[in-house]
Amino acid sequence: MPAPMSPRLWGLLIALSLAWGGSFLTMAVALRGFPPFTIVCARTAMAALVLGLACLALRQEMPRGRQAWLACAGMGLLNNAIPFTLIVLGLQFIPSGLAAVVNAATPVFAVLCAHWLADDERLTPNRLAGALTGVAGVAILIGPVAFDLAPGNQDGGGEALGIALCLGACLSYGLSGVWSRRVKRAGLAPLPAATGQCATACLMMLPLSLGFEHPWALPVPPAEAVVALAVLGLVATALAYALYYAILAGAGATNTMLVTLLVPVSALLLGWLLLDEALAPRHFAGMAVIGTGLLLIDGRLFRRASAAG
Repeated sequence: MPAPMSPRLWGLLIALSLAWGGSFLTMAVALRGFPPFTIVCARTAMAALVLGLACLALRQEMPRGRQAWLACAGMGLLNNAIPFTLIVLGLQFIPSGLAAVVNAATPVFAVLCAHWLADDERLTPNRLAGALTGVAGVAILIGPVAFDLAPGNQDGGGEALGIALCLGACLSYGLSGVWSRRVKRAGLAPLPAATGQCATACLMMLPLSLGFEHPWALPVPPAEAVVALAVLGLVATALAYALYYAILAGAGATNTMLVTLLVPVSALLLGWLLLDEALAPRHFAGMAVIGTGLLLIDGRLFRRASAAG
């Protein structure tokens, strides 16, 4: 059974939801002054630097050997480079709040990837029901209008593309959950593992940024974009990883997954308050159905209801 959540852990969970929920907002603002590949490259570079300094301060050994760096590189690709890039590309077509709502489908992809690609995490009835409910929520989220690509409905087509890109990020996150077993087998502590994956992700993104976007030739970005990029790297990536691993150590993986229910709420509130974003009713309906799917996957609420009955 999942460990009980203390008030301190709930506080850390809410702080993590604000950090990750705010990442969608800060990516949207950073796009006003920087192109996508450069945003992801700078984000992971800042996080790797801060996490690396934390490892030095805490005297934690950095990854060593081929197996350790291969594990970090896989996580850097699947958990950083690919999903961060797909999300920031998607944000060119959809609001930051909607991107966060789509991202809430990540656990659905995670349980499906674990079922198909791992031998020890088969789909139980409640996880299957949760996955199917989550898929239904995604379908509601997208809606029939988004697939109408006829002339005169270009906005719908753009929304469909933005949602598809963010769903690709969800799939990448799901695959990273399977790959993360290699990090455990390599014997890496959480902080060095996070440092290694951010560093390798930065190295992957660097040639894309330099080769396609020529950041040295960009016009001077507005101050708000610079601040957003700094917050994205230092708060939404480096600090968020520290919070994530603190919750993971104190409450376990099942409780930590609860953050996926809080991130869309944080992102929607921040987008509404700071960017004046508005979502359609079907977006909220889709989020509610995805949330139900996550509760089914988690299973605790329904076990308690059965026990009470």
